[in-house]
Amino acid sequence: MSAPHRLLCNLSHSSFKSRTFFFLPFSHPYFTLSPSLLPMPRNQRSGGHRGEPKWIAKPKTEPREPVIGDAESVETVTNKLSGFIIGENSGVQNGNKVSSQGSHAIWKPKSYGTVSGGGSVSEVETTPVGKVKVDGSSGLGADVNSVKKSSGSAGLSKLFSGNLLENFTVDNSTYAHARIRATFYPKFENEKSDQETRSRMIELVSKGLVTLEVSLKHSGSLFMYAGHEGGAYAKNSFGNIYTAVGVFVLGRMFREAWGTEASKKQAEFNNFLERNHMCISMELVTAVLGDHGQRPHEDYVVVTAVTELGNGKPKFYSTPEIIAFCRKWRLPTNYVWLFSTRKSASSFFAAFDALCEEGTATLVCKTLDEIADVSVPGSKDHVKAQGEILEGLVARLVSHESSNHIEKILKEYPPPPADGVALDLGPSLREICAANRSDEKQQMKALLERVGSSFCPDYTDWFGTDTADIHSRNADRSVLSKFLQANPADYSTKKLQEIVRLMREKRLPAAFKCYHNFHKVDAISNDDLFYKMVIHVHSDSAFRRYQKEMRQKQGLWPLYRGFFVDINLFKADKDKVAEISKNNGIKESSSTCTEKDDFADEDANLMVKLKFLTYKLRTFLIRNGLSVLFKEGPGAYKAYYLRQMKLWGTSLGKQRELSKMLDEWAVYIRRKCGNKQLSSSIYLSEAEPFLEQFAKRSPQNQALIGSAGSLVRTEDFLAIVEGGHDEEGDLVSERDLAPSEPNISVKDTVPKDEGMIVFFPGIPGCAKSALCKELLNAQGGLLGDDRPVHSLMGDLIKGKYWQKVAEERRKKPKSIMLADKNAPNEEVWRQIEDMCNRTRASAVPVVPESEGTDSNPFSLDALSVFIFRVLQRVNHPGNLDKASPNAGYVLLMFYHLYDGKSRGEFEGELIERFGSLVKMPLLKSDRNPLPEAVQCILEEGIDLYKLHTKRHGRLESTKGTYAKEWMKWEKQLRDILSGNADYFNSIQVPFELAVKQVLEQLRNIAKGDYTAPDTAEKRKFGTIVFAALSLPVIEIQGVLNNLAKNNPKIDTFLKDKHLENLNRAHLTLAHKRSHGIKAVADYGLWLHKMVPVELTALLFSDKMAAFEACPGSVEGEKIVPKNTWPHVTLWTSKGVVAKEANMLPQLFAEGKANRIDFNPPISISGTVEFY
Repeated sequence: MSAPHRLLCNLSHSSFKSRTFFFLPFSHPYFTLSPSLLPMPRNQRSGGHRGEPKWIAKPKTEPREPVIGDAESVETVTNKLSGFIIGENSGVQNGNKVSSQGSHAIWKPKSYGTVSGGGSVSEVETTPVGKVKVDGSSGLGADVNSVKKSSGSAGLSKLFSGNLLENFTVDNSTYAHARIRATFYPKFENEKSDQETRSRMIELVSKGLVTLEVSLKHSGSLFMYAGHEGGAYAKNSFGNIYTAVGVFVLGRMFREAWGTEASKKQAEFNNFLERNHMCISMELVTAVLGDHGQRPHEDYVVVTAVTELGNGKPKFYSTPEIIAFCRKWRLPTNYVWLFSTRKSASSFFAAFDALCEEGTATLVCKTLDEIADVSVPGSKDHVKAQGEILEGLVARLVSHESSNHIEKILKEYPPPPADGVALDLGPSLREICAANRSDEKQQMKALLERVGSSFCPDYTDWFGTDTADIHSRNADRSVLSKFLQANPADYSTKKLQEIVRLMREKRLPAAFKCYHNFHKVDAISNDDLFYKMVIHVHSDSAFRRYQKEMRQKQGLWPLYRGFFVDINLFKADKDKVAEISKNNGIKESSSTCTEKDDFADEDANLMVKLKFLTYKLRTFLIRNGLSVLFKEGPGAYKAYYLRQMKLWGTSLGKQRELSKMLDEWAVYIRRKCGNKQLSSSIYLSEAEPFLEQFAKRSPQNQALIGSAGSLVRTEDFLAIVEGGHDEEGDLVSERDLAPSEPNISVKDTVPKDEGMIVFFPGIPGCAKSALCKELLNAQGGLLGDDRPVHSLMGDLIKGKYWQKVAEERRKKPKSIMLADKNAPNEEVWRQIEDMCNRTRASAVPVVPESEGTDSNPFSLDALSVFIFRVLQRVNHPGNLDKASPNAGYVLLMFYHLYDGKSRGEFEGELIERFGSLVKMPLLKSDRNPLPEAVQCILEEGIDLYKLHTKRHGRLESTKGTYAKEWMKWEKQLRDILSGNADYFNSIQVPFELAVKQVLEQLRNIAKGDYTAPDTAEKRKFGTIVFAALSLPVIEIQGVLNNLAKNNPKIDTFLKDKHLENLNRAHLTLAHKRSHGIKAVADYGLWLHKMVPVELTALLFSDKMAAFEACPGSVEGEKIVPKNTWPHVTLWTSKGVVAKEANMLPQLFAEGKANRIDFNPPISISGTVEFY
């Protein structure tokens, strides 16, 4: 898009001249827009967007699930409402009741379920909650303690004294009504690699189907607000200091924007959200909730999503609609860039690669402004409000009409004024927190009082009255069970029940936390109960696994981040039942017709998160590395940060510089803090002064850390190139810069003067001890040489095993150590890396081969074989054999040490850490399926294990609440496995064959004949320095040889130049130091494309030689280098940098160089590449 067509929208008002940056990972854009209707929610618009394509899944009509009778009721509540939270997979089987006596819940046999999901329940702290109203006329000085009790006190007394939930039975007249109260975008993970995702994005943009939208990621925390009745929410919680801070900051921003009208507008805004059942999501950026990459200069929020919750699936506003909404209410918006052509989209990704290791807010914003087709400044300047350290960018696909929509919106909704900037707004957030240091409750009280009654008239979610103070707000865990048993009152409830059932069935790592809804306390009766539910996802793996289910099950609603649901359990009479049935039929039919995808899910949800090294240095390498540094020492810390940089694809030059700086940081902070670990929430108090002093030493150091203190000037960043290399010699030789790593690289041999550690990330029963015995006695030596082989059996070592291994390694550094002990977790792996680093050894993990599951690298088939083997053992030195009363429990404990990793993730991490992997064959590929009885007993054991660990942690199974159930399960396990002995003996790979294959793999690794499997494509692109045409060296050498044969003068010149050693030839197109990042990024359009090149002359002097070159065209467009004299440098004498070749035309004009023209020109071809 040409400059005249570019839309660069600058805010006019003085207080909104700054820019802010908009983070919208997954809003589904709408393809038409009626700006005049924007302030109204879609569910109130005539016509709306019905029938228009949206990027949402189409649900399929599903029959109503049968009502489950009372026989499935779970534990009843106690008189004091025991504080339970529904843990992951809290399912129960039909026909199993659990009763309670006194205040202790009793677990009944078999209630831990099987395939349908287990019952993981955890106890939680009780938190007093009640309902407090602030008198509307009290203003900012309202005192919580002096407020009258709410009218809800009677309802609270009724709730807590009557055991309403216990007496609420589920039958055919029982219905559940669920409404999403607050939520944020679903978290999607691309199945493709980043490089494939980029390519697909560019392809879709080039076809005119979509536009690429990019926004800045402010470094803060998620805050959601649904009005004073709807509530304020953090990512997975409410009614705490996080939401109190959020409400205060949001309220203060209203006062800054509206001035004396703030109270009126705050009340209108609350009413608007409540009336239309809406929620706004924000990035809450503040210095009082812990350190991120840089302490912000201001405390503020930026709106990241506006959601209409209605009575159905959440509808997220598109970016133009968000801007309109925010400008109407004078709320802060983000900085947005749109790229609608192949050239601009390609240039964006190239620009990021040029900036990824040194990008700061000023430089990134300037560059994207130059490249984007549309640039929309936000209302908060990142540099002024947060600082120069920029977390990253988010790139996603939106409607191809987005550019037109935004242009229309910006004309109809000009930048709003800021009427309250000059007013005295009272104490700031930081001043209030500093003045109230006694406890969290005091801080919350002070903050909410200062917000004022017009914005926060109800403190229900934070404080309670005398009636509620003695009770927990946590509801009994049977809320969830009864919610799932009840008939759905509408289509939305049915879909939410579907989400919960699926998550429990698939055992996704999540908790379903249920609370009493005190906002509804006056409506509570014996047949009408109200609750809040929080779906708390514990691991990103849950989102990945759920995404797979969405692809297979059409109409399944997304799993949202920040997922809060209001639940109403009630009894319905015949008339109400008929009304519900009628409405459900209409709504399901309507939803089925209107929910239609414009793209396949995979394309619709493509996004890339792009983070900058200057941010990751602080958060990942310094802050997140503190525990490793203080608990495991500098060696483990070095292994940690080297591995992180390797995973990121950090350039070798930056790895070298950062390693030097981080080693210095480790010494500095350990010396200053001793053995007391620095708190991660205030780490910048120490890190920032250290980085500032480090930056002062050299311009290179300044560029490395990005910004620290007041002495680092951002205008200096672009001019610095690592190492001070010349224009065409910026690629530092990898052999010079490769950092020392604690593991061998793929394809390397294991030198005979180095040692090796063979270790076993497995489970008892994987045959590691038997394998070690065979490896010790291997003919010709374990690796085919004379290096000594030693084995240390963990069951025979007293004390700390891995310390003993380290001692043996120091004594015999050139030996091969067989570490005969299960090594199941990352802490052990780090210790092994540290040993390798200290003693110049390599490490090779040997793992049992298994298909694994989505959340565990070992399948139930493998687990059953391991348990079967253990129960065949006698007189085991570790006392884990058939005589062990809790052998099954111990095996389950080891099995769960690997929980949360798929097989691919497990193997990929081991290969990343150690460079290789040996697989020990376990099961025959043509085996029969696992017998149903075996599968059921293992699943029952897994469910029981989760119940046990939730309540008792690592307490032995022979103790605690479930001791009798464990005893019964262990006996059943033995009986079932023994009854299937013939099956287990038939499915295992013969041990001799397994030993042979392991030995072959180890010897191949030692010889360098090992190629790592492609577990996952890593990001291969590092920071970009310049764009060039890469020319084939062999053809260049052939051209020179032909010229020498036909021209004696050229032959004489080339004789002693050794150009047969030429290893690279390129024609520089643009260099970011000389021509700017945009100039380099613009060549991204032709990346990897073949370009014809004409060599027109050879110029040479006694110090250098180069071909004059003229690039041709690609797809009808001329490739024009930014250099004034396009050339290919061939040779420079010692001490002469390559960029001096630019002087050859001038030297020729001065008679100090020779020129030989080619007529006709010599034609070759090269590809456009980034270096």
